[in-house]
Amino acid sequence: MSIVGFLGVFPFIFIIIVSLTSENSIIQNGYKLFPSEWSIEGYRYLSTMSGQILNALMVSVLVTVLGTIINVTFTSTYAYALSRPNLPFKKFFLVLIIIPMLIGAGLVPGYIVVTNLLNLKNTIWALILPAAFSPFNIIIMRTFFKKSVPNSIIESARIDGASELRVFLQIVLPLSVPGLATIGLFAAIGYWNDWFNALLYITKTNLYPLQYVLMNIQSNIDYMLDNAGLGINISQLNIPKEATRMALVVIATLPIAVSYPFFQKYFISGLTIGGVKE
Repeated sequence: MSIVGFLGVFPFIFIIIVSLTSENSIIQNGYKLFPSEWSIEGYRYLSTMSGQILNALMVSVLVTVLGTIINVTFTSTYAYALSRPNLPFKKFFLVLIIIPMLIGAGLVPGYIVVTNLLNLKNTIWALILPAAFSPFNIIIMRTFFKKSVPNSIIESARIDGASELRVFLQIVLPLSVPGLATIGLFAAIGYWNDWFNALLYITKTNLYPLQYVLMNIQSNIDYMLDNAGLGINISQLNIPKEATRMALVVIATLPIAVSYPFFQKYFISGLTIGGVKE
């Protein structure tokens, strides 16, 4: 088991090592686990854009936190309703979430809804609402509620006079922490790694998320390399291309990698119980 765990962690460790390797060492010797020359030039180059990266980091954190809360709220309430045997038109509401999993509406309708109907272009909500509803997570939580929340407890609470909202908030949710942590982690990773919605809906640089900014930085470096013969001299600019690329991966991945151990015990339990679709 420890070997499997090491194999899972090793690629990230190797990326960190390469990001701390000098560009000359990478050019001469390739990627090495024990480089001949250590350097932080990749991070030093990124520090010249620290203001832009820090602002993008704050945007990504805000989008991830708000988006995860909204996603978990929508998912848990919808899934709880589907898990109840006495829900009217239950099959209809189940079909509503299955259809998007099988048939995608395409890019144009979504763009029209966000920009024209909701008028969310160049707002933080354009990065949040398109991913606020997850059919896959609803299926997981529906199964989790059916498996982990005994119907007898809910009926007892109703006999004692508890409203449906109180049952959900004070009984169902406390019993469903593993499942909520699982879908919360899925949602957080999705929001953190998302750059495509920024490409579609955001033109204001102060609203760019981290992933989109890092992608632009890498694209700019590649552009300068590809057009070196047109007056752009990469050697004079002294840009450590490979080290910077790995440093970008570290910056983009580290927050999620650090947070995962705190959710691990809930994640495994929630995924195991909720993974069987019924």
